[in-house]
Amino acid sequence: MDNQIIYLIYILSFVIGSIIGLVLSYKKYTEPFIKKNIDMVALILAIIGWILVLNNPLFMVIPYYITITIGVFLIALVIGMRPGYGRYETVIGFSVAGIIWIIRMGLT
Repeated sequence: MDNQIIYLIYILSFVIGSIIGLVLSYKKYTEPFIKKNIDMVALILAIIGWILVLNNPLFMVIPYYITITIGVFLIALVIGMRPGYGRYETVIGFSVAGIIWIIRMGLT
């Protein structure tokens, strides 16, 4: 598959995920950001998304561009949430995936 098409798919996945994340978060959270708790659904989506993007070689059965596209979509769902929401979940998801990546690189 041509690299330019793959990059276009990644961008479209991010844009669509951001829009869906924004719409869903406005339906779920009616007030401005005042809570300091973590949304467990967003946290799980962020962890799965970041793992798919940073650690796609772990999923050798699935082509890399599919895992990255799904991962970018899930990350965009969380990043695209209503302003103030999703930031803790994104940082935690990135950290977990980063630790897995470091461990994976150390083992090879």
